[in-house]
Amino acid sequence: MRKWIIAGTSLAIGVAGGVAAFAYSGMYDMGADVPHWSTTMMLVETLRDRSISRHSRDVQVPDLNNPQLILKGAGQYAAMCVNCHLAPGIASSEIRPGLYPQPPELAKLAIDPKIVFWVTKHGIKMSGMPAWGLGHDDAA
Repeated sequence: MRKWIIAGTSLAIGVAGGVAAFAYSGMYDMGADVPHWSTTMMLVETLRDRSISRHSRDVQVPDLNNPQLILKGAGQYAAMCVNCHLAPGIASSEIRPGLYPQPPELAKLAIDPKIVFWVTKHGIKMSGMPAWGLGHDDAA
């Protein structure tokens, strides 16, 4: 039993050391013009999707049929979101080609409003998606 513990501990230390050496080496290309490795992308997407799903569970969505909220939201979307997420009739923007990962075209998707609210409020680390909740309250 003791041999297994020593072997497992040695393996864990070796793997951690290898990961640390790789991270410190600077060999991974962090340029936004070079895609992630498929394994890296799978890990990041899984982490993102599971985190957002968990943290948005208890979000209370306002009445999305309220004409005042629709008008206000459309104005804010036009001012702050269109350049990255586009809108019907807009095929591209000056900034969009340089974004990696590419932001979703929200007009072409049906996303759970709880998820949209949470992501808009809190943003997504290392994606370019800002946390709009830092400058706006939930009603704004």
